[in-house]
Amino acid sequence: MTAQRIPFPVVDEISRHTRSASEPENVHVELHLPGRMDPKRLSKAVREALRRHPRVLVRQAPGRWWHRAYEWELTEEPDVDPVSWPGGSLEEARRRAIGSIPPLHLSPPVRIEAVEPNAAEGGGTVLVACVNHTALDGPAFLRVLATAAELYGGVDNAPMRPPPVREANEVSEEPPPPPARSSWARPARVAAVRAAAGAPAGRGNGMAVLDLPVPTRPKGAPYTVNDQLLVATFLTVVRWNREHGARVDPVRITMPVDDRPRTEDMPIGNGTRLVEVTFGDEERDPENTARLLRATAARTKALKGRPRAQLGLSGSLLTTPVLPVGVRALSTRALRVAASPWASTTLLSNLGRIPYPMDFGDAGRATAVWVSAPARMPRGLAVTTTSTGGRLQLVLRWSRARLDDSAGELLGEIFTESLHTTARTTPEAAS
Repeated sequence: MTAQRIPFPVVDEISRHTRSASEPENVHVELHLPGRMDPKRLSKAVREALRRHPRVLVRQAPGRWWHRAYEWELTEEPDVDPVSWPGGSLEEARRRAIGSIPPLHLSPPVRIEAVEPNAAEGGGTVLVACVNHTALDGPAFLRVLATAAELYGGVDNAPMRPPPVREANEVSEEPPPPPARSSWARPARVAAVRAAAGAPAGRGNGMAVLDLPVPTRPKGAPYTVNDQLLVATFLTVVRWNREHGARVDPVRITMPVDDRPRTEDMPIGNGTRLVEVTFGDEERDPENTARLLRATAARTKALKGRPRAQLGLSGSLLTTPVLPVGVRALSTRALRVAASPWASTTLLSNLGRIPYPMDFGDAGRATAVWVSAPARMPRGLAVTTTSTGGRLQLVLRWSRARLDDSAGELLGEIFTESLHTTARTTPEAAS
């Protein structure tokens, strides 16, 4: 029987063209559960969840450079067991999650490690997953994990009440201020800091995992937590670059927008579209945080409401199946190098409140969920946030070609301070 095949969508193909051995394109996801889990039950639940979401059970079909498209081959069963119990510490599992990547030629392109931390690390069980980003993204994999939780614990894990959305009358009627400079201006880069002056760039990613209070907002504020995160990211880059003598350029932040439902029929794959939020030179005054938050709220509302292809027109053109995939791959890589000076400063992916209970029955509900996106050059920095139990779980992930691990940890401290700044705005200033 011939396996069903589906062509790579736009995002999958671009990711496949630009993959790099030194900076894996992987998504890290970890769920913290208060109780211990049964290995056989967990493996069975995950396998059944994969069957219910068959788009995860894929491997790249064999192909030649002259073919018109890459194709996914859907499999009825996993080629390898995606669940393992490797032992060792949580830190070791995290390093594996960002340091290697499940191959595309085996189904599924997902790896889940169950770790039992000691009491000093919190105890219970932590599921640490590594997802090949060419195949699917973090929100899609969280949907799969929610199904696995329901199958493991026998508890309904349907999406809870969705988070409140910003109503039209809550947004300032003032038009968003235009960027201070043309969108063609080169955006700022996070100033590179390595262990020693002139030291060779490191390989792979490092990350800082932070658990923070959700920033407060005045009642009736016209901005959301997502807007506060954007402003905090901007203030962090400005302060870091100022302290390291970097040139002054506009800060441009790439922000994924996900319009998919979170029900069991959620489309699985790479389903976000990317928009860019630009902060101009005149917005660098930290005393004007309230005004900056209002302007950011207006910008993001306009950007989210504007129809746009997932990777813009250029992504659609590069993946048009006119030329063979080998030729398209060369063109894509060449364009990526040529356009790298205009790549955005950083990426902020705010997944918001986890919409599922993530209830694994006798193993308990997830007490924290961390997700991180890859931080490949030329950006070299990615910020990913979720919210669980009234806390903000944040991962700062950096390319070691830009920052060493000490610098990355320090950048995380600056981000924490910047986020706190957005919560100090008074009701009068926000109105």
